[in-house]
Amino acid sequence: MLELLRLRDDEPTDEPAVTLDSFLDQSNAASVRIEAGDDVRLLFPVLDRVRLVEIDFPKFRDGRGFSSARLLREAGYKGEIKATGDVLVDLIFFMRRCGFDSFAPDKPFDPEDAEAALNRWPHVYQHAADEWVPIWELRHGGRS
Repeated sequence: MLELLRLRDDEPTDEPAVTLDSFLDQSNAASVRIEAGDDVRLLFPVLDRVRLVEIDFPKFRDGRGFSSARLLREAGYKGEIKATGDVLVDLIFFMRRCGFDSFAPDKPFDPEDAEAALNRWPHVYQHAADEWVPIWELRHGGRS
């Protein structure tokens, strides 16, 4: 079973994540934890010092974390975004498209299920925070 699925090649940070308020109150933290309801846009002015953003999913039906990850990627954040909490293997493909690149679920994933979820669809229909090219663009001579 996978307790941590990390889809990055760089070294993981070993610094524990602090709350958003604590992160903003100190200058030496590099890892931040975003809870449901936190405004991730408060990090934009200090993104250059963030190595890891943990976004917590208190319940699988709380989708605010998807938006937080996408906002971070659209703001230019290149560091690690980790989904924690009630993360379902069925959603990791979509989470990946929003910008997540590591997953620490409360209930570990079966490695085969995670692999299947990440590779289920060979094409996508719209642009997202990842580099995938939508199928309509491929069909009409877009980039490949």
